[in-house]
Order: sequence, then structure tokens, then C-alpha cells
Amino acid sequence: MHTNHSKESIKLLIVEDNESLVSRLQNYMNRQFALDVVHTAADAIKQIGSRDYDIIVLDLGLPDDSGEAVCRVARDKGITTPILILTGENAVDSKVRLLETGADDYLTKPFKLQELQARLGALLRRTKGAPYILVLGDLTIDLEGRRVKRGNKEIMLRRKEFDILQYLALNRGRIITRPMIMEHVWDEDKENWNNIVDVHIKHLRDKVDRPFKTPLIKTAHGLGYMLDA
Repeated sequence: MHTNHSKESIKLLIVEDNESLVSRLQNYMNRQFALDVVHTAADAIKQIGSRDYDIIVLDLGLPDDSGEAVCRVARDKGITTPILILTGENAVDSKVRLLETGADDYLTKPFKLQELQARLGALLRRTKGAPYILVLGDLTIDLEGRRVKRGNKEIMLRRKEFDILQYLALNRGRIITRPMIMEHVWDEDKENWNNIVDVHIKHLRDKVDRPFKTPLIKTAHGLGYMLDA
């Protein structure tokens, strides 16, 4: 699997003091990005000045200063890296203020990890001018356009089917358990929902594997599923 930007070339800085959110982001993003994490505004300013990032995810409410202040300092220093701000505020005027401060986008908490990923993909595409695409064998997944092709054939997937395929693709060659799929795709961790995962995997296989010679979605019996060419 590769992206149009190799993992080494996409450097992501996460500025967030909530440890459990940080570990969720790390688990989800570490296959796509070279990640650095800092927890305070002071460390963020130091880090932004010392290393060339492709994209920055910045929490608005940091323990020592606001994400807004970090954004302003970065822009005053002439740093043009795209910044996506995570905010707990839903008010329109605060969002307008964030964009005026120099943020490129914002996401209101709580958010789904797929939504963050799609926003980051869009920002990278805007700044680097390249589509955000995963390739696995003859399978091509356009993360931002949410389009899937196998060879030259376009495959129409429902939203949850796409989310599962994307999650498996980002973890290519790694067994993904049903609870992991539940948590990432439905933001739930319910053991008794296992059946819903199996049903979606069956639909996915009918579209992505069945019409083609080589099956890509493998079952790890008793454990979960894996995408591998």
C-alpha cells in the first residue's frame, strides 16, 4: 500500500493535551503519517519553528495558552503549514475568528476519526495539489473523493462499507478485530454488535472480491479481518 505522498514525506504535528484522544489519533494515523505529539502551546511553538511539517492538528484549549495564540504566532513567523483546529466551541463567531487567525479548517469535538482524516486529506490536496489515494494491488481508494476502483471498474460502496474498507486498507496486513471496527466505524464498542460487522464485511466482499480473481479481504478465524494483496 502507498499513498501519493509517501509516509515519510507527510509529517503531522498533533498539539493536544487529552491523552486518550492522543492515543486514539496515534493508533489511527500512524500508518499514514510520521507523527509528532506535543501537549502545550509553548512546546507547539518550539516544535513548529524547528521542524518542517506538512500539516498541524491543534487543540484550541491547551493548558498554558490557546491554540488560537499558537496559530497566530506561527502565521506571524511566516509559517504557512496548513493548520486544522480542534475546538469544543460550536459558536459561529468563534469559528470565524479561528479562520481569521490563520487556521485553514476546524473540527468541533466530539468528531469521528474518519471526518478528521477526510479534512486532513482535503487540506493536503489543496496545498500539495495531489489526490489522497491508497493503492493495494489493483485496488485504488480515493480517501477524499470516497471512490473505489478495482482495475478499471468503479465499485459503488455505501458509507459504512467504505469506512470499513478504508480502515482495513490503512492497516494493511494487520488483523483488525470486530470491536476495533465497531469503535472506528460506529464509534461504539459493543460486543453484541459483532454481527453487524460481519454483515457489512459480507456486502463488501460481494462488491470488492467476488467479481474478481484475487480476494483481498481475508478472515482471521476467531479474530477478525485483514486486507492484504
